Amino acid sequence: MSKVQVTTSINGEEMEFLCEPQQTLLEVLRETLSRTGTKEGCATGDCGACSVLVDDRLVCACLMLGVEAEGHEITTIEGIATDDGLHPLQQKFLEHAALQCGICTPGLIVAAKSLLEKHPDPDETTIRYWLAGNLCRCTGYDKIIRAVQDAAKELAHPA
Repeated sequence: MSKVQVTTSINGEEMEFLCEPQQTLLEVLRETLSRTGTKEGCATGDCGACSVLVDDRLVCACLMLGVEAEGHEITTIEGIATDDGLHPLQQKFLEHAALQCGICTPGLIVAAKSLLEKHPDPDETTIRYWLAGNLCRCTGYDKIIRAVQDAAKELAHPA
């Protein structure tokens, strides 16, 4: 099969890449573009480790083809921090020790960012519901939930 040229924006940077029509966005991100922050957990869309934002919509990169990125804005974990430092979600995950092995962490942070953009003051039930597609085998979820709650407070009332 011949490769397809794709023009897209990843983390605010316009880029072009070539990919096979059957390559997933996850494969393109990790193997073609060296964006290895997005993790592969299951390759079936069940764990959320590969969560990215596509035009601000939460998507499992293992379920989207790279060619489908054409013309879209993709945000990966690498695009969450700013030049000023870590995003409050990233900082709160560190402060609350809401991570262990790190496989699920990028997907959880991307999913939590999506949540807070749509629901800036979520209650615990909303957070648990929103993150239900992201599995963590190491931490349990209490520290993750507290980190998201704390980040929501900080984003609502920056210092």
